[in-house]
Amino acid sequence: MSDPCQKLVQRPAHVCHAQHSGWLTSSVRRLFNNPRRILRGLAGPGDTVVDLGCGPGFFTLFLAEMVGESGHVVAVDIQEEMLARLRVRAEKANLSSRIQPHLAGVDSIGLTGPADFALAFWMVHEVPDRDNFLREVAEIVRQGGRFLLVEPRAHVSKSAFADTLEAAKQAGFVPIAAPRVGLSRATVFERTPRRAV
Repeated sequence: MSDPCQKLVQRPAHVCHAQHSGWLTSSVRRLFNNPRRILRGLAGPGDTVVDLGCGPGFFTLFLAEMVGESGHVVAVDIQEEMLARLRVRAEKANLSSRIQPHLAGVDSIGLTGPADFALAFWMVHEVPDRDNFLREVAEIVRQGGRFLLVEPRAHVSKSAFADTLEAAKQAGFVPIAAPRVGLSRATVFERTPRRAV
């Protein structure tokens, strides 16, 4: 299957344009990236979660179901068009009251925590300053909170993923699991206590 994001004109950090977002929420994608299976046990009722690079909300809607009426999902993207598509999908699913769309800058997430869980699915390789991004995520996730980082095998080599894992450790995360995710490399981290300065 070809990646429509590769056919883009130059965009910041080579991100997938919203006009190609249909494949991101397709039923075919659920065959190899089933959100319920991937996210099981990582978020629960009442949690605050952050979906980084949410796109049109493939994982966002499932996270909103998981956190329930007392929970909260912050859906982050750098494209207003993606967030607009997410809003439409959230309205149709009657989940918009649990979801807060957040337009991030190219160089900064622009959020404060604390979050119980953060998800970065197939997007860290598109971030211009990976190390700064991971430090920002560590500032958002509470001590003891979880962070699931997933990268596509087609775009991220084993050694490049190892470098990203090392950067996540330097940011303050400890790897605790390596779940199997279709077509991907994945690690679940726990946020360690903040270091004294």
